[in-house]
Amino acid sequence: MKSQNITVLKNGLVFIDGSFQSADVAYSDGVIVGVSDHIDSSDAVDCSGLYVLPGLCDIHLHGCNGHDVCDGDAESLAAIAEYQYAHGVTAFCPTTMTLPADRLKAILRNISSFARLPVGYGRAEIAGVNLEGPFISAEKCGAQKSEYIQSPSAEKLGELLSAADGLVRIVTIAPEVNGALDCIRACSDRVRFSIGHTVCGYDRAREAFAAGADHVTHLFNAMPPFHHRDTGVIGAAFDDGSCYVELICDGVHISPPAVRAAFRLFGDDRVVLVSDSMEAAGMPDGEYSLGGQTVIKKAARATLSDGTLAGSVSNLYDCLVTAVSMGIPLESAVKAATVNPCRSIGIDDRFGSVGVGRSAHFLLLDSKDLSIKQVI
Repeated sequence: MKSQNITVLKNGLVFIDGSFQSADVAYSDGVIVGVSDHIDSSDAVDCSGLYVLPGLCDIHLHGCNGHDVCDGDAESLAAIAEYQYAHGVTAFCPTTMTLPADRLKAILRNISSFARLPVGYGRAEIAGVNLEGPFISAEKCGAQKSEYIQSPSAEKLGELLSAADGLVRIVTIAPEVNGALDCIRACSDRVRFSIGHTVCGYDRAREAFAAGADHVTHLFNAMPPFHHRDTGVIGAAFDDGSCYVELICDGVHISPPAVRAAFRLFGDDRVVLVSDSMEAAGMPDGEYSLGGQTVIKKAARATLSDGTLAGSVSNLYDCLVTAVSMGIPLESAVKAATVNPCRSIGIDDRFGSVGVGRSAHFLLLDSKDLSIKQVI
């Protein structure tokens, strides 16, 4: 394969089909055009001593770098996309909060408009939108304002989907609230539903999965614990056998044994690492905002005044490295930050893996200490 228009990543250990393999990867015009033992090129990037990963994909983040998705302007989205790219995330889903319906629609229209612009150099690409609310439980609203919670319906959701111009990929929903199951049944052919911010037990969670839900929002957080008599959402997700579960591996939201248990329970094909980051990620300690509420960032924690966790101040790359430090095999952690999130929202035809025809999104890591060497 020879062409002046083709760039080749040579001599690296490439993450292909769940393992690291010695291979060369060729790409042109933003698309991977070859993966082979040896590819000739006059334009080569020497990846000796490096892991070559697909670009990371974070499907659940609210903000970073002093900006929030719900600021509702292009400047904030650009700053978020630049921060994500610098930290190895090349595709992401801006995630909204529970807010008044009119404001939420305006935010979605802004995201849709920004996503239609050419992807600027050094920016992650918007791969969809994540609606974390407004169809949640007031009892498990966490850092979201309960006064803006709405009862779910196909009509209300349809209005939000229209405002986003078809960009919404995933919607968090509490199955126990009135109208939830009907909404899932009516709309699961248009979006993915994720069970979260809920007090539902095992039986109702099973009903939600049967109705069409196929995802769990930040497993363990904002839901009943795994109790031996009613295992709740966690047990229902385990029995479902195919749904995806998010984990916030920032070292704060979930303990190392719980992270290891989740990978054992669900396997590395179903775990999706997410940052759930808010605007204080990448910023110094101080006061910030999330969903209209004041958040205090101190070291690795972001909390409301009452101590409630309010998103994370991490990023997906740091979550991947933290998962490895907790005892998760590197290959499993990489799957959970690349191909799994992409499969979970149906964008794996473009993102999340190294293969011919996929987007040329790469993260080059030092094979000794996993530090970032380059993002392409």
